[in-house]
Amino acid sequence: MYKIAVVGDKESIFGFSAIGMDIYPAYEEDEIKSLIPKLIEENYAIIYITENVSIKAEKYLEKLQKNKIPAIITIPSNTGSLNYGENRIKEMVQKAVGIEINFKESNS
Repeated sequence: MYKIAVVGDKESIFGFSAIGMDIYPAYEEDEIKSLIPKLIEENYAIIYITENVSIKAEKYLEKLQKNKIPAIITIPSNTGSLNYGENRIKEMVQKAVGIEINFKESNS
């Protein structure tokens, strides 16, 4: 059975454990490089990574994006969004379908 992991600074990921996700504190690229292969081996199909940590390990994570599993998804940290995750999704969609997707902010 596949599992879900959340990786990032402890303050940002702690709450995810309350809804049944496994949390893995990590702060630097070296930690990500040693952690992700272990998570793959342990059948994690979805790995959420906070933006601040994802940015530090960007090149390494880009290599993993070619695989269908695990899905590595960037999420904001507890300090707010850096728009990094949104920009990565835009890039992936543009590569996949050949058109640019514009996200609109809602004023309501």
